[in-house]
Amino acid sequence: MAMPSSLLWAVDIFGRVYTLSTVGQYWELCKDTQLEFKRVSAVKQCCWGIACDHQVYTYVLSGDVPIRYQEETYENQRWNPVGGFCEKLLPSDRWQWSDASGLKHQQLDSFTLPSPHWEWESDWYVDENIGGEPTEKGGWTYAIDFPSTYTKDKRWNSCVRRRRWIRYRRYKSRDVWVKIASGDDPGQLPDPFNDISIGGWEITDEPLGRLSVWAVSLQGRVWYRENVCHHNPEGSMWSLITTPGEVVQISCGPYDLLWATLWEGQAIVREGIDRNNPQGISWSIVESPSSENGISHVSVGVDVVWCITKDRKVWFRRGVNSHNPCGTSWIEMVGEMLMVSVGLNNQVWGVSCDDRTIYFRQGITPSELSGKTWKAIVAVRDSDRSQTGSSTSLLSAGCFFTDDIQNQTNAIIQGDADTSSDTELPSVPMNLANTLPKGAEASSSGNGTGNQTAEIPANLTVDPLDSDQGEGIVASSSNEKANLEMHKSPTNPDPSAELRWTNIDLKEAQKYPVLSVSTLAETSSLSSLGMFSVGAEEQQYGADEHPLWAWVSGGGCLVDLHSPLKWFTVQSGLSSSAQSLSLSITPAQTAAWRKQIFQQLSERTKRELENFRHYEQAVEQSVWVKTGTLQWWRNWKPHKWMDVRVTLEQFTGSDGLRDSILFIYYMYHEEKKYIHVFLNEVTIIVEVLNEAKHSFALYTPERTKQRWPICLAATTEQEMHDWLSLLNMSCCESRRIQGPPSHHAIWSVTCKGDIFVSEPSPELEAGPHLMPCDQMFWRQVGGHLRLIECNNRGIVWGIGYDHTAWVYTGGYGGGFIQGLASSADNIYMQTDVKCVYIYENQRWNPVTGYSSRGLPTDRYMWSDASGLQECTKVNTKPPSPQWSWVSDWYIDFNTSGGTDREGWQYAADFPASYHSHKTMKDFVRRRRWARKCKIVTNGPWLEVPSVTLWDISIIPSSDADDEEAVALWAISDKGDVLCRLGVTQQNPAGTSWLHVGTDQPFISVSVGAYYQVWAIARDGSAFYRGSVSPKKPAGDCWYHIPSPQKQKLKQVSVGQTSVFVLDENGNLWYRQGITPSYPQGSTWDHVSNNIRKMSVGPLDQVWVIADKVQGSHGLSCGTICHRTGIQPMEPKGVSWDYGIGGGWEHITVRGNATDASRVAVQDTSEENPAVSKDLEDEEGKGKTERSRTPLMVSESQELDRNAVNC
Repeated sequence: MAMPSSLLWAVDIFGRVYTLSTVGQYWELCKDTQLEFKRVSAVKQCCWGIACDHQVYTYVLSGDVPIRYQEETYENQRWNPVGGFCEKLLPSDRWQWSDASGLKHQQLDSFTLPSPHWEWESDWYVDENIGGEPTEKGGWTYAIDFPSTYTKDKRWNSCVRRRRWIRYRRYKSRDVWVKIASGDDPGQLPDPFNDISIGGWEITDEPLGRLSVWAVSLQGRVWYRENVCHHNPEGSMWSLITTPGEVVQISCGPYDLLWATLWEGQAIVREGIDRNNPQGISWSIVESPSSENGISHVSVGVDVVWCITKDRKVWFRRGVNSHNPCGTSWIEMVGEMLMVSVGLNNQVWGVSCDDRTIYFRQGITPSELSGKTWKAIVAVRDSDRSQTGSSTSLLSAGCFFTDDIQNQTNAIIQGDADTSSDTELPSVPMNLANTLPKGAEASSSGNGTGNQTAEIPANLTVDPLDSDQGEGIVASSSNEKANLEMHKSPTNPDPSAELRWTNIDLKEAQKYPVLSVSTLAETSSLSSLGMFSVGAEEQQYGADEHPLWAWVSGGGCLVDLHSPLKWFTVQSGLSSSAQSLSLSITPAQTAAWRKQIFQQLSERTKRELENFRHYEQAVEQSVWVKTGTLQWWRNWKPHKWMDVRVTLEQFTGSDGLRDSILFIYYMYHEEKKYIHVFLNEVTIIVEVLNEAKHSFALYTPERTKQRWPICLAATTEQEMHDWLSLLNMSCCESRRIQGPPSHHAIWSVTCKGDIFVSEPSPELEAGPHLMPCDQMFWRQVGGHLRLIECNNRGIVWGIGYDHTAWVYTGGYGGGFIQGLASSADNIYMQTDVKCVYIYENQRWNPVTGYSSRGLPTDRYMWSDASGLQECTKVNTKPPSPQWSWVSDWYIDFNTSGGTDREGWQYAADFPASYHSHKTMKDFVRRRRWARKCKIVTNGPWLEVPSVTLWDISIIPSSDADDEEAVALWAISDKGDVLCRLGVTQQNPAGTSWLHVGTDQPFISVSVGAYYQVWAIARDGSAFYRGSVSPKKPAGDCWYHIPSPQKQKLKQVSVGQTSVFVLDENGNLWYRQGITPSYPQGSTWDHVSNNIRKMSVGPLDQVWVIADKVQGSHGLSCGTICHRTGIQPMEPKGVSWDYGIGGGWEHITVRGNATDASRVAVQDTSEENPAVSKDLEDEEGKGKTERSRTPLMVSESQELDRNAVNC
């Protein structure tokens, strides 16, 4: 399984472009090597560069999802009494072929490809879809006149009609450098370019995929590339931006920061950059930090600015943010650099001026943006891995313990464990070069041309007592001659003098002299002791020695602070062979070895205990007690938190089995009382979403029915996690549950993102006595997800709130679950990012217009979506203490219903239906603000890189072999339909994505047990994919299925033979008339209402997440419910059985293929008095198409305020 990665781009002094992956350790040469480049600027999906011909080129990385663009035009006709509808229009009408507005004339043959790098996917064809409904054959829609509202039905007064023709073009030039054409008019051609920078893809919630591309010409003019976006990677034209002087270099950040340097040494800052004006409005001038030396280079990130002055000193700008892009003051940093580059999360890279090595700035965190130390990247080029030097040869001969090799040591390689160190490392003693034996020097001179300095064995160390910090001193045979020549030069200092220790890497301006990067003890450059000019280095080593860098770009490189990098250690010949040996060991061999070792240990245990079996056991049973102080949400009114003493008593019987009881002692009218819970009766222990408390809830079957759990709160997060871990482990021990979930497990996700799994009983779906689902035991699995899908082969995928795809590794535990309750391997770090929303509300008054002064009966002027709770920017906290902010507040323009240019939505009053434009009747308005927060946890999940997903579906059951591919379909966050190839039980992550073409974006997909693929488009229409099979995994074409009348669908789930859909109003529908010869079915039949999510399993069982479920204290939202009574003759089922809730967001039962004989299930409406009244009402109304037991309660009841919402 491949870990996700991003790329660091760099250019060497010969113009060759390389990339270095965050999970790799070798520089890889760019696939297209025809051009030589001066500099590049990269983001995640592409890279732009200036070649040696001073022209601009772009390099779009290949991916599984193609870059497609839909061209459209409309054919218009008018009816006349003689010939009916015809092409003859009135003089005042629109063109016969026009755009949607009718103002632009565009015939089919007027569409051409924008550049040679595009190709047509197909010919023009008619779109037979209008508003989610299929049209008649021919695709015509009718109206009274132009322009008007069009319908698919032809009426007596339909005088005009039109139909839409569409055609897709695809961008084909990926993984190659593409020259950006300057335009058709030679008079408008920009000058030859000198510098380029790209960014701006997150300018206050920028439309997805849009980029800001800025360039500087040789004459010092600044140009902006218009319309660069995901579906137009080349852009359209260059626009000239006026500047206060001649510009030398420019840098653009991912948000709204844009700095440039002037020829005079000043910096200029672009102000007024926003979503509606990405070019900005005006320039502001920032003076150089040094009056003697102006700024020669600048680089910006999210909210940081670094610069290089003409004397090669490095500076950091303090106080930079979106409201003050100019910052406040300069801080001088240690080191001398040619240039610097700032990455996605403000990480910094630089190219040193002495040895042309790329350095990475360590210790940069959100709280310390300037970092701590520079550390050299010693990764070698991928083409040099096969080359070996004399040191490696000696190592492979087994001589690495001899003094001769240790005496050759003349360089330092740092480990990467010093990321948090505030101190510099001591420099290498210069006299080490004198200890080089003549034989070794001859060997070096004889084989040096094939050496790479980066291939130095890191395991070759001297006695740690001889060095201050025990740093490994390693050999560098290819650099020996360089160090000897340097030692002989008259300018070389005393070789016996060592550099002094320093722990200062941050200095105020004009206070301390700047040290050269090569003299810093922290540098781990293998050539840092040989300070040669480029010419001398090239002459001495030739073109094939360690790379000398001219430029680096980290704009597309995301360095995770929690993941170690492999850039700072070098693989020796010995470790390379060991690595190749480890790669040759298959998982099957490892499993066989483990099994063999376990059997041997078991036999040894039996053998050693055999002689002592006749002894009686000294202790029949033991009692283990843990006590603590928590807070409890008390049962009686007024409900509030009160301090309690909690005791967990665990009993171990003579048979070794354990059971536990939890006691909660509290005071009631000065009398000490207690309640107790047997942990073998607890069905779930779940953390509760609470900003102010570290709280969790315990459910039993009885408390699940009441929707009233036991709520406890700890004073600290660590104390809560200790209790959660202990209670979860005790519950699992009481129920004899251990190890990973089975292949038939039922998975669910709470609205908090916590993952729970339950082992299904055979009596859960069929049997003479059905098991109520409120008795199901749920245990937590580490990680954080938005939705999850599984099948009965043990393949489980999940999608996070940031649309990242994750695949289950087979482990268990993780998160706060530690020790024996968590697997030792298959647990990996997981991150997730989601948005917190608040609303700014305003009311109109005749004097001042819209203002923050509302009526006394109005909602809060800063509130949540309901308006009942006050939420300001200051008092709004992340969802829980585990989350941390990763952005500032910004206006969200993607609110449902649309917004105006400033993000406002208008309505007649609160609350009402909001729209994006102001009318005369609109007296209130609101706009939504968003802020991103991040959680870092761990669990048995590995990220599936490259494509972000919105929905996913795995074939629920299959009789295929373990090695045969499993059907897995997904929807990307852009709406593309994808089919995953190579998914097997041994490789659940699969190999690659296969794109399935569609005419519009999709939001939901589901694949049934017999490869029936159904999907829902963004406009709410349903589609069926024909001819899908194991040999034809993508099928051949889409069939448009009419939706239920006046309903917009949002989710589909397909079981063995059943198809259920869910509309946006919470109604659940069943597809009637599906047969093998007619898989599309005939009609929709209503089943229930108040449904949030649903899942249909391989036995056609139906489970849902329902809202407004009756409990003893009120209504509960987000409750797991099971449809009972489903039989071949009653595929819709009979009634609902209520399970755990509320606060649940998603459930999947697509792995539960437990075979059990289906028997007649008695009507369970007597067990559900909350729905029996609705049953009578519905039957009395005679609504035969509706289910007899809709999931509904009295709308007049209020939601239970004391119910736990996770």
